Amino acid sequence: MINKKFKKNIKKIRIISGKLKNSKLIIKNNLIIRSTTNLRREMIFNWLSYKIYDSYCLDCFAGTGALGIESISRYASYATLIEKNYKIYNFLLKNVNLLKLINIKVIKSNFFVWIKNTKKKFNIIFIDPPFYKNLVNKTISSLEDNNILMKNSFIYIEIENNNIIINIPKSWILYKKKIFKNVICFLYKK
Repeated sequence: MINKKFKKNIKKIRIISGKLKNSKLIIKNNLIIRSTTNLRREMIFNWLSYKIYDSYCLDCFAGTGALGIESISRYASYATLIEKNYKIYNFLLKNVNLLKLINIKVIKSNFFVWIKNTKKKFNIIFIDPPFYKNLVNKTISSLEDNNILMKNSFIYIEIENNNIIINIPKSWILYKKKIFKNVICFLYKK
C-alpha cells in the first residue's frame, strides 16, 4: 500500500491507446523531468499510426518512458529506452516491470556513450531531450555517424520554440511539423 506522503509526491501519466490503454506510469513529482503531454503523444502516434506496428523503436532520452511504452502499446515489436539519470531510470524500470513488458529494454546510460557500442538498428527514433541543453544536433549527428537507422526510418524530434536551428541531414525529408506555444514537433523520414 502506498503511504499518503508518497502518494502526494507522485504523478501518473496515462497510456492513451492500444493494448495498454489507460495504464498508468508513476513518476515522482520532484524529479526534473518534462514529459510529453497527452495531446502531443496523441499527435505523434497519429502521425505514426500505420508505421508503428512491428517497428523497432529507440527513445534516446526516455524520461518517463511514455513514448517507448506507448509504442509497445500500439504493437511495436521492440523498444529500447535510454535514460542516464539513476532515479528516473529506477522509476522507468519499475513501470516496465509493473506492466510486465518483455519487449522493452531499459538501459541506464548516457545516449552518446551507448550509441557508440550498439549494433542494433531502429526504424522509429524519438529525440526529445531535456530542453535548453543543446542536445538535438549532437543526437542527430550521432544517429547518422553510428548508422543505426534502418531504411525508411521515421525520426520524431521535439524542441523548445526559441529559434533553435537544427541541422538535418540531406537524406532526411520533413514528413510532418506542428508548432505549439513553447514546443515545435517534427517528424522526418530517412
